[in-house]
Amino acid sequence: MAPDPLATVDVEALLARMRPKLHRYCARMVGSVIDGEDVLQDALIKAMEALQSVTPVNMEGWLFRIAHNTALDFLRRRNRQEALHSAEEVEMIADRLDDVESRQIAATSLRTFMRLPVAQRSSVILMDVLGCSLAEVCDIMDFSLPAVKATLHRGRTQLREFAGEPDDVSQPGLSEADRTRLSAYVGHFNARDFDAIRAMIADDVRLELVNRTRLKGKAEVSNYFGNYSKVSDWHLVTGQVEGRPAILVFDPNEPAGRAKYFMLLDWSAGKLATIRDFRHAAYVIDGAECVVDRG
Repeated sequence: MAPDPLATVDVEALLARMRPKLHRYCARMVGSVIDGEDVLQDALIKAMEALQSVTPVNMEGWLFRIAHNTALDFLRRRNRQEALHSAEEVEMIADRLDDVESRQIAATSLRTFMRLPVAQRSSVILMDVLGCSLAEVCDIMDFSLPAVKATLHRGRTQLREFAGEPDDVSQPGLSEADRTRLSAYVGHFNARDFDAIRAMIADDVRLELVNRTRLKGKAEVSNYFGNYSKVSDWHLVTGQVEGRPAILVFDPNEPAGRAKYFMLLDWSAGKLATIRDFRHAAYVIDGAECVVDRG
């Protein structure tokens, strides 16, 4: 009997190691670090289910293939057909691969990547952001080599053109209602007045501690605040992530540093209904457009 390739692989350790890299791809494909995490979670669920019946030889490439297809499914569901570029059309193009300073592309904003058709976006992210080989890109996208070279050439050309344009898109500020609610939560949190916060949450509150656990109900979620009371590596600030009201978390020992991670809150009937905390998924903030509220 042939040996099982997965028998020598610590799948959980591999997924933990691959998760930030897979998220970088998903976030840039869908144009949002938040939606990218949702796509990644869907992809990992599909992967774990598939592992019951398949034994991939190249586990990392197989995971990227699943993430790629899951991201495409997400884009289709979001009705962004104008961004799609069919494989059949791309197959007809056979331009030579352009030799540009591709590593600089890694700093491109998510919003700019979204201006590329999907096939161009995918090839540029895989090749220039994640460092995949041409053969790996062909396998993940299920495209021929000429097709990948064509989409990569076109995508790089488009990004060079975009780089010369002014980036003057500004996010609207927080509404007064959002600012009032977030400021109250942040004020109590920073003062470690967790009893006051518990009074703000709904009885059926839901918490997702991303990449760690999910809790439901005031009793379970109250333990989450207790865990924060035991550490001191955080300071909360109201702000926005990708235009959404959010709480940015900074290291109090680095007042001039960047936000380490963020939290998203949703309210219902005046009570805090859901909390999404990215403390254990700090990779999500990579590339995110974060703005501190100055109101």
